Amino acid sequence: MTDNVQLLGISNAIVDVLAHVDHELIEKIGVVPGSMNLIDERRAHEIYEMMGPATEMSGGSVANTIAGFANLGGRASYIGRVRDDQLGEIFNHDMRSLGIDVRLQPAPDGAPTARSHVMITEDGQRTMNTYLGACTELGVADIRAETFGKPKAVLIEGYVWDIAEGPALARKAMELAANTRTTVALSLSDSFCVERHRESFAEAVRDGVQIVIADEDEINVLMGTDNFDDTLEAIRDFDNLFVMTRSDKGSVIIRPGEQHVQEATPVEKVIDTTGAGDAYCAGFLYGWVHDKSLAECARAGTLCATAVIQQVGARIEKGVLD
Repeated sequence: MTDNVQLLGISNAIVDVLAHVDHELIEKIGVVPGSMNLIDERRAHEIYEMMGPATEMSGGSVANTIAGFANLGGRASYIGRVRDDQLGEIFNHDMRSLGIDVRLQPAPDGAPTARSHVMITEDGQRTMNTYLGACTELGVADIRAETFGKPKAVLIEGYVWDIAEGPALARKAMELAANTRTTVALSLSDSFCVERHRESFAEAVRDGVQIVIADEDEINVLMGTDNFDDTLEAIRDFDNLFVMTRSDKGSVIIRPGEQHVQEATPVEKVIDTTGAGDAYCAGFLYGWVHDKSLAECARAGTLCATAVIQQVGARIEKGVLD
């Protein structure tokens, strides 16, 4: 384990299985285009057989951010649970190949490694069918001083709250962060996740989290507001740094006494929106751990997100910020 880590990620470890498909396959599978569906292991095997040629790589929201952060040149570590199986080997090998310090060994038993079947249609839309498997077996015992280390920042995924021991392990991570003077960033994951855990998220934001990274809809739900202006007003009651992405409206960065608006970068064609928010998060945090201004952090996030939506998959390639 290295001790010079800038960013630690804690999240659901999922292997992304990416494939270009036509709308006929989406209809055949029987799901709504653009939706995210939770499936069981049997259904996962069925869909995999129907997808045809696919690319497999480490995935999951925060894992994508950590991978992107490492590709930008950041020093990163990761805590997530995989099984000692083929997909678990793919996940860990992929992360380690990027120089990421993977802190947990694969589980010798339990559920198989999680995987998300990401079907990309020609309009750039993604339809996901996700089997959670081993990632839901991450527990409090996995968050220890030895695995946590002393990173400059830790990024916790909102989906962690869906795990049985999720709220407890997130609290344990925040306690370790307080002891090591580590900044805690929280990714809200999606608006439905915020609805499920709104009170717990709000408590964490008021007591433990310093940076909240989310899109506009997610922060609206967290604040209990219906529009952008009301959300901005509600945020002023907090001492946190809020990083709010707004799709083609760019992003807004807010902390007490300071607000920065970053315009989106127009692109000719969107290839795949998978992981745009994760890429923005990677770029923003890369700037933040290097003590850049909020404007520079937002610009870095925008550059990364813009690059990702013009390619297949959520992986930031090296050299984007050059």
